[in-house]
Amino acid sequence: MAERERLYRQLTVDRRVLVVIDHVTSLAQVRGLVPATPDVLLLVVVSGPPLLLAAERVALPPLSDRYAKQMVRKVAGPENAARVKAELPGLLARCQGNPFALHAEARLLAAAAGASAGAGAEAVASDRGAEAWRHHPVRATARQASLRLDPETVRLCRLTALGGWPSVSAGLAAAAAGLDEERAARMLAEAADAELLERLPDLRYRFRPEVRRQLAEAASEYGVQECSDAVARVLDALLDRVLRAAHAALPASWRTEPAPEGSTGPAGEADGIAVLAAEVANVVHAVSVAEEHRRITTALRLARALWPLQLKAGHWDDVLPALRAAARCAEENEADARMTGALNFQLAHCLGELGRWEQAGRAARAAVTYERAARHLRGEASSVELLGLLYLNRWLHEEAYERFVEAESIYRRITSGQERQEGAADLPRALALVERHQGRALRGMGRYDDSRRLLERTAEFFGGTAERPAEPYNRARALTDLAETLHEAGDHGEALKRIADAEALLTPAAAPHLRYLAGLRRRCEAAAR
Repeated sequence: MAERERLYRQLTVDRRVLVVIDHVTSLAQVRGLVPATPDVLLLVVVSGPPLLLAAERVALPPLSDRYAKQMVRKVAGPENAARVKAELPGLLARCQGNPFALHAEARLLAAAAGASAGAGAEAVASDRGAEAWRHHPVRATARQASLRLDPETVRLCRLTALGGWPSVSAGLAAAAAGLDEERAARMLAEAADAELLERLPDLRYRFRPEVRRQLAEAASEYGVQECSDAVARVLDALLDRVLRAAHAALPASWRTEPAPEGSTGPAGEADGIAVLAAEVANVVHAVSVAEEHRRITTALRLARALWPLQLKAGHWDDVLPALRAAARCAEENEADARMTGALNFQLAHCLGELGRWEQAGRAARAAVTYERAARHLRGEASSVELLGLLYLNRWLHEEAYERFVEAESIYRRITSGQERQEGAADLPRALALVERHQGRALRGMGRYDDSRRLLERTAEFFGGTAERPAEPYNRARALTDLAETLHEAGDHGEALKRIADAEALLTPAAAPHLRYLAGLRRRCEAAAR
């Protein structure tokens, strides 16, 4: 997000620009885009209560009958002009100048047979609640659209609307309604044709806020238990989906749960990251929904499944709200100390990547405390290691090196004593990672030979052996650090070779790291001239 904001300011500086952002639902979506120069005008379109934004508020009046008629005739098309003329008085009365309602009703008129269109209008007019609906043109349009759909399709839309999900897929809707996914996909397409939903890329949909509220309120006719069960089914389906994706994206890490048994998930790292990225807004929302429904364990597991997305794809702004909510929820509900430590670790990592050092340090120290209370040496060592990374990112190399050495000593306690403790099988990998960080700190201390020795050993480790599979991502990270050391030591040609090796190992999902490598390449090439 910070990089996108910087690019936005670079593109708008010294220009006269009108920026329009539609469908805004929160201040966070636009806070960083408020212009700093008088020649950039930001227009934020909000439905419902205004945002607490230092801006001039402009209330949009409804369209006049003249412009409403023009819009209906244009949308319905000239071939339907006669039918539109006959239906126009009732349509204008229902829509009350609301552009969305006018557009939706005109499309329905154009698509429907004359008899069906008249029957639909008559059904609304004769409804006992007609007077109440007249004050909500968007709701009236949603109700009008529902009358043209099969009752099972309407039920699916109502139950899916209950959770307030940012986007809707066939899988999510199928879970809400208790149907198979193929049938749910057909119903969603029909509902979108009737204007109950808007189509998004990748076969996903979204509800307009007022339409969603109308559908959710109408779902009450199914009873409290059925509504609660629908939300619970979506939470379970979403958790299953992201657990499979997280495991596919990061199968070697103990911070991701094993994939649930049953149907298969994403095929590999890139597909797993893609699934998590597609569902991240739903997962962030689901953490709060699960807590509200007292599904505390579900809320925590949902947030924890985001780890590969923040680690490999850099979605720190996206996942931060879920991690804050989950860490607070875990502490307030006195959840398992190990889970609470893991969530504080993720929160600290995310805050560190966003440069919020003090908050990140507090979360990392909380992670150490919880992991130590759980007597989980692997988690404690990893959290101490993270503290070192936070120091490293602030150029405090000696303090960072001390934390990395401390983390190594905790890791080595895993195999001390007569019995091997949990994490012993992962110990070689953990030691390789902490050695990599020690190499980075040594580079900052100017000890280039020691740094190179450790980083070469780490890169070799993650290259794999006949007994141990290679880890391309971690090998690429080690090669990147090695290139940094070689560059600072003056060996720019060798550094460029390591950069090329690292780039060849990364998938497009590792976009932040590929961008970093491109910048490092430019620095090396400039120094080599």
